[in-house]
Amino acid sequence: MSSEALPFSPAADRNKEPVLSVLRQWLPPSATVLEIASGTGQHAAHFAAAQPAWRWQPTDADESSLPGIAARCAGLANVLPVLRLDVLASPWPAALGPFDAIYCANMLHISPWATCAALMQGASRHLVESGGLLIVYGPFIVDGEPTADSNLAFDASLRARDPSWGLRRLAEVEAEAHRAGLALQRRFDMPANNLTLVFGRAG
Repeated sequence: MSSEALPFSPAADRNKEPVLSVLRQWLPPSATVLEIASGTGQHAAHFAAAQPAWRWQPTDADESSLPGIAARCAGLANVLPVLRLDVLASPWPAALGPFDAIYCANMLHISPWATCAALMQGASRHLVESGGLLIVYGPFIVDGEPTADSNLAFDASLRARDPSWGLRRLAEVEAEAHRAGLALQRRFDMPANNLTLVFGRAG
């Protein structure tokens, strides 16, 4: 697959550097990372190229996305072969093993709400016991804070496409994390009215 034919997300291209900056703050120089919903593979390729000692496992629930992710990451020795992973599958494949971090960008608002609990429960099972982190990026609604007009319009457009989609309330995401034994450790305000959320094991 030529580079011109690869699926491309302008948003992923714009946010890759701000997200990488957060990852560098929280992940050690050497880490194993499971990416949920890799999509076009742009983040996997960019992050793995920037941090050669990160061992990156891309995944996606959409079988048709896998060849593009594989092609985009070809030649990066620290990117493992892409796997199909649906977070709603229970349990996730045991062969995944433990990871230092699990990274998920722009999934929760374009999938049913049940994927949030599934993501949290899966992360709890597949993160290393000490210091494991779940890092989630995307747009959220924060109670008590104004929601940008662009995010409100985006939320309405998502719900018009699929009633099970839509921006998630941060408090409800935190509640699902708590049920899985995880707690929000840090929130980063990102460009374009997005957030990066860093969860670790509670206590």
